Amino acid sequence: MRSERLLFALRNDLMMLPDSGDVLVLRPRGTDDLSMLPMARVCVVQGMRTDYDALVARGYTVVAEPPTEARFAAALVCVPRAKAEAYALLAQAAALLHPDGVIIVDGQKTDGIDSLLRDLRKRFTLSETVAKAHGKLFSFRPGADDMADWAAKPQTIEGGFQTLPGVFSADAPDAGSVLLAAHLPEKLPAQIIELGAGWGFLAHEILQHPGVKTLHLVEAEANALACARLNITDPRAEFHWADATRFKLDRGVDAVICNPPFHAGRDPDPALGQAFLQAAARLLAPHGTLWLVANRHLPYDRTLATLFHQVEEIGSDKRFRITRAARPNR
Repeated sequence: MRSERLLFALRNDLMMLPDSGDVLVLRPRGTDDLSMLPMARVCVVQGMRTDYDALVARGYTVVAEPPTEARFAAALVCVPRAKAEAYALLAQAAALLHPDGVIIVDGQKTDGIDSLLRDLRKRFTLSETVAKAHGKLFSFRPGADDMADWAAKPQTIEGGFQTLPGVFSADAPDAGSVLLAAHLPEKLPAQIIELGAGWGFLAHEILQHPGVKTLHLVEAEANALACARLNITDPRAEFHWADATRFKLDRGVDAVICNPPFHAGRDPDPALGQAFLQAAARLLAPHGTLWLVANRHLPYDRTLATLFHQVEEIGSDKRFRITRAARPNR
């Protein structure tokens, strides 16, 4: 979809890439076709580990954080769903451009590209818009406007936690994680992994329980993990920027605790949650236990039954259920 708009704009001279200078690409998906851009001049910024790994495997220069010193001739901003995050990406792009650099904006209608287009029209002169494949693409030159007022602003939420725009559940602790925390036993085992740790709410709750000696926070989104490092200062916490479904340790742990995602973008994907369960079973020692929260409708029962000797529901509400699964099958 993104490639259709980019290719159409370039072929029809609706958008001109500078003949020289590097091109910054902010937050493309791992599957996005960027072949119409000059790969040797492209620097990709992608903090989601799964997308990062996919882009690296395709030969791109990829970083998790925007470079601070480089200046780019052009920037392509791949619009995310969260508007505050889209604003922040545009501010990043403007701050990293040469004075005459161009920003290209591309996004789906379902991710709010029309609203962003209206906001930018109030501030800049925009190019002709390419409307194609359920999305829109356009460009503008910010000039001297550094767009600093749109930059990412950390917010402090209930409990004193700090979050950033675009991270999951940025405005409050996720209800599923709150329910899971309430159903954990008073004493927890020594070695624990939290898969999909986010910005650290559940890790904070886990570390209040006696018995914990080490807690591994595994999180694929670099911005969320950066927040977790600020929110969790307990020396027992170890932080891992990693795809939870591929994460490895040298030896099995006593417990895995998780609130796994079940969406890939906007599309429900129960297979993603099932991959978390498979990873949990693989990471546990033979005596280990999984504590899991999941939406009630998700089809995890059969997967859990094949992965563990013991499976029991230990709590629920109208939206979620809490499962304890012990002794992974080998």
